[in-house]
Amino acid sequence: MRYIISGEWNRNQLLRLILFFLLVYMLLFWVTNWILYFEKMSLDPQSVVTYFLGDPDAEFGKPPRPLGAIAEVSHFHLFAMGMLVMTLTHLLLFLPISFRLKGGLTLATFLSALLNQGSNWLVRFVDPGFAWLKVASFLALQVSLFGLVVALMVGVLRPMRNAYTDDDKRPRNAANGCHPT
Repeated sequence: MRYIISGEWNRNQLLRLILFFLLVYMLLFWVTNWILYFEKMSLDPQSVVTYFLGDPDAEFGKPPRPLGAIAEVSHFHLFAMGMLVMTLTHLLLFLPISFRLKGGLTLATFLSALLNQGSNWLVRFVDPGFAWLKVASFLALQVSLFGLVVALMVGVLRPMRNAYTDDDKRPRNAANGCHPT
C-alpha cells in the first residue's frame, strides 16, 4: 500500500502490471455477470418473478427457488461481492479525482450490490412486486462496477499524481516527482 499512498506506484511497473491484470479479471467478471443474469432472467420484471417464484404452467412445472438455494447464493455472494467492492473502492481512494465522485461511486456500488442480493429474498419471500428492484439493482451494480474498473484502468494506464498531494501546488522535482525540501 505504501507505493499507492506515496504515489510511487506510478514508477513501479510491476505493481501497475498487477493492478492492470486485476482489472482485466474484473472486466471478465463483469462480462460473466451479464451472461449469468441473462441465462436465468431478462430485464423484464416478470422474468424475475418466474425465476424466483416458479411457473406451474411451464412444461414439467417450474418450482419456486428453495430457501436453501437462495441462502447458498447469498452466502457466497455477500462475502465475495463485499471483498470485491471493498478492494475496488479502496483502490479508488488513491485516484486524484473529486471526493464527491469517489463517495458517490463507492456508495452506489455498495448499495447496488446489497440490493441486488436483498432483492432475491424480497421477491421470493415478501412480494413479487420487488422484481423491479432486482432489475434496477443489477443494472446499477453493473454500471457502478464498470465505472470503477474504467476509472482504475485509466489510473493504471495513465499514471497521475498522488491523490493525497493533488491539491498541493508546490513545484515538483522533475527527476523524482517529489517536492523540493
